[in-house]
Amino acid sequence: MNAPDEADDELLARVFLTRVIEPGDEAGGRWVRELGVGEVVRRLRDGGAALPGVSGKRWAGLLARAAVARPHQDLAVARDAGVRFVCPGGTEWPAQLDDLGDARPLGLWVRGRAALRMWALKSVAVVGARACTEYGAHMAATLAAGLAEQGWVVVSGGAYGVDGAAHRGALGAGGATVAVLACGVDRPYPRGHSRLIGRIAEQGLVVGELPPGDHPTPSRFILRNRVIAALTRGTVVVEAAHRSGSLVTARAAQRLGRHTMGVPGPATSALSAGVHELLRGEAALVTDAADVVELVGAMGQLAPDRRGPVLPRDLLDPATRQVLAALPGRGAARPDEIARRAQTAQDDAIARLYELRALGYVERHGDGWKLTRQAVMSVRDVPGPS
Repeated sequence: MNAPDEADDELLARVFLTRVIEPGDEAGGRWVRELGVGEVVRRLRDGGAALPGVSGKRWAGLLARAAVARPHQDLAVARDAGVRFVCPGGTEWPAQLDDLGDARPLGLWVRGRAALRMWALKSVAVVGARACTEYGAHMAATLAAGLAEQGWVVVSGGAYGVDGAAHRGALGAGGATVAVLACGVDRPYPRGHSRLIGRIAEQGLVVGELPPGDHPTPSRFILRNRVIAALTRGTVVVEAAHRSGSLVTARAAQRLGRHTMGVPGPATSALSAGVHELLRGEAALVTDAADVVELVGAMGQLAPDRRGPVLPRDLLDPATRQVLAALPGRGAARPDEIARRAQTAQDDAIARLYELRALGYVERHGDGWKLTRQAVMSVRDVPGPS
């Protein structure tokens, strides 16, 4: 009979702490783990003995925050906005977030109808530069659409640039996407993405650690990235300069043992310099959704072989292709010269030359043989005998 009350108390206590303790605060996480969430809240509310390892100045700051925390009010505001609060250990909690240890979120505010835990089981993060190039936006959207078409959930940060392109790509393909925000999920940021984030909430999920109405700060953006990394099976960086926040996400993914991937860009682009740095390390190079799924998907989900178009000469048997490659690009050659270059007997070379003439590749020129005009460009791509 006490279980529902205990669950309610736990939820209220964690909602209270989201007003007091900043996201990713490992000291706060350690207090909750060692003392229990109820005891941490009691000390903050009563202003009693300071929590372990807290300076007087910081303790005063925590008490000031605690004095204005109103968990019942936060839950009411959230409910009116269609937002729910998910606690660790609950049925909707993604267990992979526990890999963050003491930096694990105290809970998550979730907006949208889908079940976060189920969606996170098959998700990939696609992140990158805010001031991305047309190439970056195109690659992010195409990659996200391809992942969505294969049943993967695309997770990103809702920001301008690559994030927005990834969300739009997934939505455009009729797929699922999750935006992890560095502010209250009831007040979309950036404001220019209000419609996009509203659409994500309708078709996907909007998630955040901060209570309703709370605003973003530079540090909160950085700390938000650890949630994106932990929530997903792998992180793809599309474009990133050397000091891009998306590299923080990628490195967090590496520390957590998740797959880290990068989409290469022009060697001259400063916006691809950070990605190239990742690729020189442990990150895997990917160019499309199939490459990503091969890494993060089930065993046997291999990307297709990358091959160029099948040309008519590809249908020739190897020995005939060798004779064709032995003809000079310009002028004619005698059969004995062709045979020597093709490393075959002269009679065999002559037989294959007549076969090639019937196919329109070569023509007789006095005592020699030469390529037809149509064959010249094709043969230039054929490697000669070593």
